Order: sequence, then structure tokens, then C-alpha cells
Amino acid sequence: MIEYNYEPTQINKIDLSNENNYYIKRDDLIPFSFGGNKVRIAFEFVNDMLNKKCDCMIAYGSSKSNLCRVISNLCKKMNIDCYVISSLDDSCDDYNDTSNSKLVKRIVNDIIVCSKSDVANTINEVKQDLIKKGYKPYYIYDKQNEKVAFNAYIKAFNEILQYEKKNNIFFDYIFLCSGTGMTQTGIILGAMKNTDTKFRNIIGISNARYREKGIKILEDNIRENTDNQIVNSFVKYDFLDNYICGGYGLYNKNIIDIVKKIYDSNGIPLDLTYTGKAFWGMCEYIKKEKIMCKNILFIHTGGTPLFFDDINKISN
Repeated sequence: MIEYNYEPTQINKIDLSNENNYYIKRDDLIPFSFGGNKVRIAFEFVNDMLNKKCDCMIAYGSSKSNLCRVISNLCKKMNIDCYVISSLDDSCDDYNDTSNSKLVKRIVNDIIVCSKSDVANTINEVKQDLIKKGYKPYYIYDKQNEKVAFNAYIKAFNEILQYEKKNNIFFDYIFLCSGTGMTQTGIILGAMKNTDTKFRNIIGISNARYREKGIKILEDNIRENTDNQIVNSFVKYDFLDNYICGGYGLYNKNIIDIVKKIYDSNGIPLDLTYTGKAFWGMCEYIKKEKIMCKNILFIHTGGTPLFFDDINKISN
């Protein structure tokens, strides 16, 4: 077993506008492998792998994947064989185009690059090949494995509660970038297990997935992990696809501008694929819904290497 023993990440008030009070939870500052939400999640996956007596890890993600970066690094630290399957996306023609992919490449046992249409077949082939070689592989996105990732942000939500209690504040809205829904599910489950008597909105800004699929995944995850337990009815959540800009890794000038603004005014790096897109989406949603005089928390889910990949785009 490997213990996640890092201190709660800091929550800072940021300069953004006078209409609301804005705060940011700096999970990008977790002190392992450039930080981010995927550090918390990777620890959950690796511990589950060890509990199930598996002996090698299979991860999947694009060349921009923060999870592939972190989980490969954690496996290297633990001397666990790690294999990464990656599909090329619309914004990247070469797996070696990003800092994350370069960090992964120098660590893992093998990287298998395939087309989007061949992902499922490739995963199955890699699994079967490892089994034939005598391994017991653990694939992070097997349905029975995915749910362990939720624990990471159920625990992280407790950090938010501690901050609220200490500072006599309540976050009316929590925003974050939502992709597979693992982080957002954990935050929602954490909130639902709490006893708040004020409405709390937990809003995921999709970086690629459309709302119909994204919201169904959240609903299924919540139903499967609450069973018939009594849950807090003051928790509202949504998964918004209004700000995906055409797909994964794609962005517009407004996202570039918000990344520049947050870095220039607060010294906080966002990226164009995940956190910058989500932060812009949050700002647009708040304007559209005319939200005012609220306490708003944005969870910075990390991606620092991607900020430096984007540096030429935001320097002009």
C-alpha cells in the first residue's frame, strides 16, 4: 500500500470581479509529478491494484493526459510495470507533441498508439497479451475499478468543508473541469454525504464530452454509489457542454485571453485543454445566469506541463 499523505491543498481568494467572491483550490500544487487531481486519483488506482493482487498497470489517455503522466510516474516510484494506450486526437497529430507524453514515454514499459476507432480492440489485445505472458493486469477504466477513483474527491471535499468551517464561509457554487466525471462524481458524493441545509451547486464544465452522455455518467455513478442511503437534497449538479469549442484540445481566443488574465492578475497557470477552458466556461455561465453576490470556488485540477506547451499561444 502507498499512502497519500500530502497536506490539504490551499484555497486562495483571487481577483476576478466585484460581483462575486471567487476562490480557487490549488490541487495543481500537490507536490508530486506536477500535481493535479490525477495525483489523488492515481493513488486510489494503485492501491486498488495492489489490493486486487494485480501486478501491472494499463492506463489510457491522449498525449495531453495528466492521468497518464501521474500514474506512470507513481508506478515507476513503486516499481510497477505500466503500459499506456493512447489515441490521437483532433488537436494533436503526433503522440510526442506534448510535455506530458514526453514524460510518460521516458518512464513506461510501452506506449501503444492507436486510432480512436480502435481503442477498445487495442485495450483488449494488450490485456490478453499481458495475461499470456503471466501478468495479472489492472486496467484503470474497467467498470469495477473506476469507482475507486471517486474516493479521491470524496476525501478532497472534506478539505473544502474544513476550510469553510475555519473561515466561516459557504461555497454556493463549485466549478471544475469535467471529463470522465471521476472528480466531479467524488465532489458530488462528498457533498451529498454532508448535512448542509443550504443549496450547493456543483457544476462540471466539459472539456469535450456532450452533456447527454456526461450527465448520464454522473447520474449512474451517484445512483450506484449511494444505493438507498439518505443523501443531502440540497446538492444540485450539472454537466455543461456549452464551452467545448468543438472538441477535445480545441479552444478559442476567449480561452487564451482568460488564461492570460488569470496568470497576469493572480500568477496562476491554466491550460487551454482543461482548466483554462473550464475557467472560461465558468465565467460565461455566471454571466449568462446573472449570478451575483455568491461565494464561488474553482477547483484547479492541474496540468502545469500543458501550460508550458501553450506558452507561445498565450505570450502574444
